Amino acid sequence: MSPFNSRKHPLVILLFALAINGSVWGVNLALADEQIGAQDTKQDSVAIEDQSWSLYGQLTNITQRHGSFNAPYSGTNSLSPQGPTVETTDATLFIGRRLWQGAEVWLNPEIDQGFGMNGTLGVAGFPSGGAYKIGENKPYLRVPRLFLRQSIDLSGELNSVEAGPNQFAGHQATNNVIVTVGKFAVTDIFDANSYAHDPRADFLNWSIIDAGAYDYAADSWGYTYGGAVEWTQDWWTLRFGFFQLSPVPNAKIARVNFGENSTNIEFEARQNWLNHPGKVKLLVWDNQARMASYRDALVLAQQTKTISDVALVRRYSSRPGVVLNVEQELSPTVGAFARLSADRGDKEAYEFSDINHSLSAGVSIKGASWNRADDTVGIAGVVNRISGDAQHYLAAGGLGVLVGDGALNYAPEKIAELHYSWHATSYAAVTLDYQHITNPAYNQDRGPVSVYGLRLHANF
Repeated sequence: MSPFNSRKHPLVILLFALAINGSVWGVNLALADEQIGAQDTKQDSVAIEDQSWSLYGQLTNITQRHGSFNAPYSGTNSLSPQGPTVETTDATLFIGRRLWQGAEVWLNPEIDQGFGMNGTLGVAGFPSGGAYKIGENKPYLRVPRLFLRQSIDLSGELNSVEAGPNQFAGHQATNNVIVTVGKFAVTDIFDANSYAHDPRADFLNWSIIDAGAYDYAADSWGYTYGGAVEWTQDWWTLRFGFFQLSPVPNAKIARVNFGENSTNIEFEARQNWLNHPGKVKLLVWDNQARMASYRDALVLAQQTKTISDVALVRRYSSRPGVVLNVEQELSPTVGAFARLSADRGDKEAYEFSDINHSLSAGVSIKGASWNRADDTVGIAGVVNRISGDAQHYLAAGGLGVLVGDGALNYAPEKIAELHYSWHATSYAAVTLDYQHITNPAYNQDRGPVSVYGLRLHANF
């Protein structure tokens, strides 16, 4: 491993220190078509709907290490029983431009560096939401998002919209339609949850920040091409999305081609339980692409007396699934969430992870009661499972997207996560994170594993 993965890069420490001191952060640009002077009174006179440019940025560094654990054997995709300290760093700009009434275009150039533990292999519910399936020792530039958003007001009261990354300040009618087209993350729109969805701010585990069995369209970094329509009426929202899958499972997307595709439909209902807001979402999806049946891979391996390999038996087929996603404020400082997700389990995971059934739940607690109103404590747990077909495939030596020990003594993968996020300033936060993983990669012959994490996050 490069030294870049075993200690903090000097640039990361410098930028984060500047964020805490407030020397360079706190810049929030909103420029009108006409030149805006330096005087505050002149800035305040510009209506928010006339602000035509927006610029935000963020820097996040996540460092993790796991303790040693019992591992009588290991396979190609196994988590190493004694892995080094690793880190990931990403720095992003959120550049927005208003085009015409209700239309915005957003560009998010990003610099990434680093690796997840063991090259992002060895645990189905992977412990770092900042880790991609592709890593590099040296920083590299890419563009994860470039999309157009069109908002159409229908009727109802006008509500204020706060400015933020990929969002202009303004007003929006209660009843509206929003159309998004371009390159972005499917989870920017689908399967969102106020308490568990952002690895830069809340939990880190993949199967806690997203529904574990949700095999959403994504390249190796988590982004894809497609479009979504959101129709909101009073207490409900209906979403429809059509997205491009990778040309083969778990691969890069080099060009736009919807021959392999994913259809997503989500219904959201909002309510106030004892005067506390909450949401219930039901999401269904269907992936259409060349993918393998676990049984076909096993049959071929028996016939040829070789190790099972899904890559040899792929054919065009379907893989549907469902997610139930619930969030509920319990008090002004406490919120709870839960997700239940499942897919049919007869075919290989295509994009996300080797999970066929998942149940996660947790709470998020703000620190007002100990005079740290911006601090947050998060506690969550998840149980991930795979189908019988997937169990037989892994037991025969097959490899999944993230898992494959060469053998399998099956048990559900169980993960608990605890984090404390300390907000040093309104622009910078330090998070301590701990995860306990029982039966990593569904194998009770290996583990349990303790994962220790430190996250540094700054925004401007």
